[in-house]
Amino acid sequence: MPRKKKAAIIAVANQKGGVAKTTTVASLAAAFAEHGKRVLLIDLDPQASLTFSLGIDPDVVELSTHEVVLGQAEIGDALVEAGEGIDLLPASIDLAGAEAQLLTKPGREFVLSSVIDEVRADYDVVLLDCSPSLGVLTLAALTASTGLIIPMQAEMLSHRGVGQLLDTVRDVRRLLNKKLEVIGILPTMYDGRSNHAREVLADLGERYGLPVLSPPIPRTVRFAEAPAIGRSVLDTARTSKGAQAYRDVASSLLPRL
Repeated sequence: MPRKKKAAIIAVANQKGGVAKTTTVASLAAAFAEHGKRVLLIDLDPQASLTFSLGIDPDVVELSTHEVVLGQAEIGDALVEAGEGIDLLPASIDLAGAEAQLLTKPGREFVLSSVIDEVRADYDVVLLDCSPSLGVLTLAALTASTGLIIPMQAEMLSHRGVGQLLDTVRDVRRLLNKKLEVIGILPTMYDGRSNHAREVLADLGERYGLPVLSPPIPRTVRFAEAPAIGRSVLDTARTSKGAQAYRDVASSLLPRL
């Protein structure tokens, strides 16, 4: 009997906040699920935006990423259903203290790898919503991942910090995870009517020598509205340009899964 292919583990990271990391994770998960994929989401941000945006109150979850990464709970006991074909390891504000506690633990960079290995065979893709920092949890996410997507707002100021993230990626590849691949930069909040946005989009690939995922995700109020009712934009505005853009990006990624 052939062995089941291991799930792809994709970190979505950028230490700059407000670049649509959480929207990207939720929307890609919904798009993969539409293709019949089993998806696991892991919220690694103490702000718990992904958890909240999927209709789960982070203040009432009994077990979260915090307890799991510290070895106080099994991941299987902490998972909650977040949609058809989608499970979530939720976050809570307690996660803010996990980084300090992990600093004293040997092998802290591999803590997330060990956690995911327990359930990896149950999924086709694991998406990691990283916090806007380059702390211990983001480093652990990069160590656990097979791929990295970097959402970047289509504005020049969003370039700040990406070089530092790529330096960290190079160190992770050299020391911790030789299999980590930068899948590409995903332009978000794109306004095709703006000359500035078009210039930034044209500059991205050459500046970093990385693939630029297509199509760019357009700026739309639908992304702000969706979390308020605990659903992804693919559910709340199925025919919107933003929803279709995420579907197209997900389709382009399917051969890697």
